[in-house]
Amino acid sequence: MSEKRACPPVKRVQSFTLHKKIGSGSFGEIFSGVNEGGEEVAVKLEAVETRHPQLLYESRVYRALAGSAGVPTVRWCGVEGDHNAMVMELLGPSLEDLFNQCGRRFTLKTVLSVAGQLLERLEAVHVRHFVHRDVKPDNFLVGRGAVASRVVHAIDFGLAKKYRDPRSHEHIPYRENKNLTGTARYASINTHVGIEPSRRDDLESLGYVLMYLARGSLPWQGLKADTKAKKYERIKKRKMETSAATLCDGFAPEFRRYFEYCRSLRFDDRPDYAYLRKLFLDVYKREKFRDDNLFDWDFLPRRAPPWDAARGADAPPPPPAPAARRGAPKAKEEAPAAAPGAPARPRAKASPEKKRGAAAPRDGAPAPRRGKSSRGAPAPDANKPPRAAAPGPRARKPRGRDDAADPSSENDGGPRRSTRKKESVERYVANSATVD
Repeated sequence: MSEKRACPPVKRVQSFTLHKKIGSGSFGEIFSGVNEGGEEVAVKLEAVETRHPQLLYESRVYRALAGSAGVPTVRWCGVEGDHNAMVMELLGPSLEDLFNQCGRRFTLKTVLSVAGQLLERLEAVHVRHFVHRDVKPDNFLVGRGAVASRVVHAIDFGLAKKYRDPRSHEHIPYRENKNLTGTARYASINTHVGIEPSRRDDLESLGYVLMYLARGSLPWQGLKADTKAKKYERIKKRKMETSAATLCDGFAPEFRRYFEYCRSLRFDDRPDYAYLRKLFLDVYKREKFRDDNLFDWDFLPRRAPPWDAARGADAPPPPPAPAARRGAPKAKEEAPAAAPGAPARPRAKASPEKKRGAAAPRDGAPAPRRGKSSRGAPAPDANKPPRAAAPGPRARKPRGRDDAADPSSENDGGPRRSTRKKESVERYVANSATVD
């Protein structure tokens, strides 16, 4: 489809209303869709007048692969107006999307984990008698949701081809002088030189994908040329000049062995998928990575994904706790500060202090002004009536008091005695002296 659109050219396909564009494949464009029940799908469209229509063929490949792990299901395929349409399971972002979100480089742990899954996907496709012929990060998507996002799915089988007869298992004949099929950046060297692609070429392309994700780029990226044919020629030349040892320099030797094995396969050889998976598993164990099924994208901040429709796959995070209403009555004492994001706790009612005779203020009454000692302890309240001293030995001086801070206090730190009591004591002393 030559025309690039943000909005779908048709409004509805079957019971699904189409929304925004979420991607494009080797043939056609992909839009999100939702039915009245809220079920979300991906809808791939292709103009009926396309010179070489591929969508109906691709739907047949999907149905041939039905039941394979990591292959999305097709709900419906047919003609809708002037477009061929295919309704299928809606997935999450591609490895290319996640690669960009993670700073255009994956950790070795993630690359090794992805390698094991992608080898399983290609083996499943090959077991069903097809070769993919367009292996690249854009054609591998993770699922939607916290658990499904750890499963990588293979998509876009518009260029897939049967490499053997399903009944006799007779392999297709070896041919040369073929045009380049797939994406030049990840195409195998045999595909560049015009040899018919087979299983070995899918695996070599996968090796380039893994090195791209681990290195951040490939040596033949960014080459310029006047025409596409000249650019492909430059890519082929650089790729052939780059040995496996050079490409995998700085990485575990198992990566180099992977390329050496793939390039040693003959056209109709059956690859040893278990051996290739073991190469990456050995590196994983040697590096002592945890088998926690976590990838780099699991540590990205949660946000609404661009490939989703109006509602996301995961439930949105809960809203922050509501703030206290303006004008609400304030509590007498402040409660301890709550943790960020925690709901506000009601303030507890203050109880009167009994240790030093402090009385709680009445509701609505202004709190008495309190001074502070030099060490930060509150000074006695000047507005309260004095408390009578208890008989017996002198009270111990409370710790934290500073006598100099309050001239009304005596050595024991208690409140000043009343004038009436002082006069009665003086009268008693005078009478005693007279009697003597």
